[in-house]
Amino acid sequence: MDRLAWVCLGSALGGGARYLISQAALILLGSSFPYGTLTVNVTGSYLIGLIMHVGLNSTLISPTLRIFLTTGVMGGLTTYSTFNYETLGFVAEGDWHLGALNFAATSLVCLIAGVLGLASGQALIAG
Repeated sequence: MDRLAWVCLGSALGGGARYLISQAALILLGSSFPYGTLTVNVTGSYLIGLIMHVGLNSTLISPTLRIFLTTGVMGGLTTYSTFNYETLGFVAEGDWHLGALNFAATSLVCLIAGVLGLASGQALIAG
């Protein structure tokens, strides 16, 4: 039950962070493209790679902290369902170009961010 409480707290913090990041992106970059969603998914992909590698391959992150950060904070932060909804919205409006761009950018950049997160975790442990 203790871990569930940590996951719930982390989810609340991640969800709050997602909201603030999305609002900042909307103000700074406008509403023509879901920059906030892309930002949180890229950030979350990087951080989950880093956290999981460090947490599973060292003693720097305890199992409870790893669950709090990954399932909780990253789960609340990242927004695949929103990404899917926004991509399908572009397609439904007939804007296949923006739909394809959103899909490709999110998929590719998040994959790269995940690889960089793993590499950062490896460097942190080795370093």
